[in-house]
Amino acid sequence: MVVIFKADLRQEYIFYSSCFEYTKISSTFVSKKILRSIIIVAQRHTILFITMSNNIDIGKKDVYWNYMATFVQIGASLFLFPFILRFLPAETVAIWAIFGAIAGFVNLLDFGFDPSFMRNVTYVFSGAKQLKSTGLHIVDNTNVDYGLLKGLISAMRFFYSRMAIILCFALTTFGSYYVYTLLKGYSGNHSEIYISWIIACCINSYSFYTLYYDSLLLGRGYVKRLKQIIVTGQIIYILLAILLILLGFGLIAIVSAQALSVIIKRILSYRSFYTPEIKNNLQKNEKTSHKDILRAIYPNAIKMGLTSVGSFLVSRSAIFFGSLYLSLNVIASYGITMQIISVISGIGSVYFSTYIPKISQHRVQGNNNEIKHLYLNACLFLLVAYIVLGTGFFYLGDWGLNFIGSKTTLLNKSFIALALLIAFLESNHSIAGIILTTKNEVPFFRASIFAGFLTVFLLFIFLKYTILGVWGMILAPGIAQASYQNWHWPSVVVKELNIKIIDIRNMGTNYYKRLSRSIT
Repeated sequence: MVVIFKADLRQEYIFYSSCFEYTKISSTFVSKKILRSIIIVAQRHTILFITMSNNIDIGKKDVYWNYMATFVQIGASLFLFPFILRFLPAETVAIWAIFGAIAGFVNLLDFGFDPSFMRNVTYVFSGAKQLKSTGLHIVDNTNVDYGLLKGLISAMRFFYSRMAIILCFALTTFGSYYVYTLLKGYSGNHSEIYISWIIACCINSYSFYTLYYDSLLLGRGYVKRLKQIIVTGQIIYILLAILLILLGFGLIAIVSAQALSVIIKRILSYRSFYTPEIKNNLQKNEKTSHKDILRAIYPNAIKMGLTSVGSFLVSRSAIFFGSLYLSLNVIASYGITMQIISVISGIGSVYFSTYIPKISQHRVQGNNNEIKHLYLNACLFLLVAYIVLGTGFFYLGDWGLNFIGSKTTLLNKSFIALALLIAFLESNHSIAGIILTTKNEVPFFRASIFAGFLTVFLLFIFLKYTILGVWGMILAPGIAQASYQNWHWPSVVVKELNIKIIDIRNMGTNYYKRLSRSIT
C-alpha cells in the first residue's frame, strides 16, 4: 500500500527491510540497580531522534549510523572470535554455532509480520485512516489516527504474545531433546550447555514477544535512534561477553551477555517510542479492532513468511543435518568458516540496505534511472567487498586463527573458495529480489520455498548416501539456488531497469575519475 499526500502532492513510500538480523541467544541474572545504571548511561550516549517527513531524505548521519549499527551487528562475532576460539574447545564452538542456527529458526515464527507491521505503522503516522493489504489509500491530511495506532499495537501484541508462547514450548520440548541428542557425543561439561540452553530459551521467547518495538521505531521514522540503540546494545554485549569468557564462564558467558544486551535494547526502545505525548493520545482514543488489522496485514505477510522459510532452509539447514552425520569438530570448522563468510556478505550489503527506502521512493515516483544508479552501485560495492575481504580471508584466515591460538580450524581452502562463490551469488540475487519487492509485490516466494526444500533433499542425499561430507553441505544450497534464483531475479531487474553494457561502463568510468581525483 502506498500513501499519497493529497494536500501538497508529495509522495511517500516506506519499504520494509529484513536485512537487520538479531541474534537472539541470551539471558543473565543482574540486579535491578546495575541494570538501571547501565540503561541511564546508555540513554545519555544515544543521541537524538530523527523525525518523520513526507519525503524520504537519507542524510550522511543516517548512513553513518546504519554503517555503524550493521558493523557492530555483523562484526560482533569477529570481535569475539579471538576469545571464543582461544578459550573454548572446538566442541563447544560447534554447540555455539548450532545455537546460532536455532536463533535463525526463531525468526521464522515471525512469518513476515514484522516488516508488514512496520510498514503499516508508517502508514498510520502518515495519516492513513484505514489499512489495506494492497492498493493506494489517499488521505486529505496527515493527522495521526491514534485509535487506529492503538488497534495496530494491540494486533502486534496479540500476535507476538501467542507466538512467543508457541516458541517457548517448542524450544523447551523439541529443542531440549535436540540438545540432549547432541550432547551424547559431547565430552565437555554438560551442565554448562544445559544452563546456557535454559537461558537461551528464556531470552529468545522474551525477545520475540517484544520484537514489535523495532516495528514501532522504524515505522515512526526513528531510524537513527534505533541504530543508536543497536550500537549501544551490541557494544555492551561484546564487552560483557569478553569479560565473562576471560573469567571462565564459557558458553554461559556468551548467552548471558546477549541477554543483557537484548533487555537493554528493548527498554531503550520502549522509552524512545512511548513518549508522554504518545501515551496520552493512546489513552484518550478507542482502539480499532485488532482482528480487522490482522486481516489487512495477513496476505503479504504470509508471502514474506514463506520466503523466510525458504531462505532459512537454504542457509541454515546444512548445520542441522551436518550435526547428525558429521563430528562436532567438523561442524565447528564449518560453522566458523560460514560465520566469517556471512560477515563478508553483511558488509557487502550495507550500502544497499542503507538506500532501500530511497529506492522505494524512486519506485513510487517512477524514477527508474535513479533506481538503476543505486542498484549498480550496490552490486559494485558487493563485488568489491567480496573480492577484497574474500581474498583476505582466503589467504590470511588460517594465519589469523593460528595467531590468536585458536582451538578450532577453518575448512580447507577449496571449501572456502566454493563457499565464497555461492555466498556471493546468493547476496547478488537477494539484492535483485528486494529491488522487485519495492513494487509492493513478492514474486519470489514460490521459488524461495522450492529452493529451500530442494536444499533439504540434496543435503539428505549427500550426507546419508554419499561420502561428500562437508562438500555436500556447501554444494546442496549452491545447486538449489543456481538452478533458478541466482540467475533469474538479476536478469528480471536488468530487463526491467533497461541496464545495458554502457551503463556499467559509465559507472566504472565515473568511479575511476573520482578515485583519481581523491588520490591526486
